[in-house]
Amino acid sequence: MRFAVVSFPGSNCDFDCVRVVREVLCQPARLVWHTEHDLGAVDVVLLPGGFSYGDYLRCGAIAARAPVMEAVRRFAAAGGPVLGICNGFQVLTEAGLLPGALGRNRGLDFVCADQWLLVDGRETPFTRGAPRDRAIKVPIAHHDGRYFADAETLDRLEGSGQVVFRYATASGEVRAEANPNGSAHNIAGICNAAGNVVGMMPHPERAAESLLGGVDGRMLLEGAIGVLA
Repeated sequence: MRFAVVSFPGSNCDFDCVRVVREVLCQPARLVWHTEHDLGAVDVVLLPGGFSYGDYLRCGAIAARAPVMEAVRRFAAAGGPVLGICNGFQVLTEAGLLPGALGRNRGLDFVCADQWLLVDGRETPFTRGAPRDRAIKVPIAHHDGRYFADAETLDRLEGSGQVVFRYATASGEVRAEANPNGSAHNIAGICNAAGNVVGMMPHPERAAESLLGGVDGRMLLEGAIGVLA
């Protein structure tokens, strides 16, 4: 499966994603610069973490208006799997490809830690192979990761199974003390109505090799390969 990893000025997890796709998943990956208008012949698109355009205005606000995002919109509209990771999640909300927004963490601190997640909601290309009977551990590293939306949007997300990741305890309990940033409903990731566009604050590419402390993140990227195989 061919992966495109979109790279903006200030992205700092783009090469991490490329390395995991190429060396761990053994799939071809191409870096796509923010000024490009065509993704090329690809099957999966990743929007990586980082600080695109220095986080000026708002996190992801300028990147959402970069030329490459028109190609991402076309790819998503055609049903292509898109995963936004951390800053990539922020970009997807700013671009209108996912509802809601990401704001400053509760307490205004940068959080960096291993985080337990509960895989929830509907099946997506990235969660199809993830366990539902236990929590998975995926690192977080963000300052603006507090997901919020109006009550109507939150009700719609919950009712349609679009909340696909929640912050949880190691035993899989969704509790307030497991929420690292104050996100509404302990939301760590959501999908669009069609289920092909997913945004998540945790970094699965940082949990893809046992040498780095765990492999729970790898199954999320492997899921898309299984869908398209």
